[in-house]
Amino acid sequence: MAIQAHLAELERKHEALENQLHDAMNHPSTDDITIIEIKRRKLQVKDEIERLRSVADGTVH
Repeated sequence: MAIQAHLAELERKHEALENQLHDAMNHPSTDDITIIEIKRRKLQVKDEIERLRSVADGTVH
């Protein structure tokens, strides 16, 4: 059950980063480095979600 709770938290974090990215891209004064950093963090969270899902499913390679 701990994995499921961690997955839920990561999914919330991913959604928050998606919202932050959307806001940053729609704000004219946001520089490209900030957008790249948000995308990088979002991808790291997504990778961690996928890794935990594979562990939970027992499909670790």
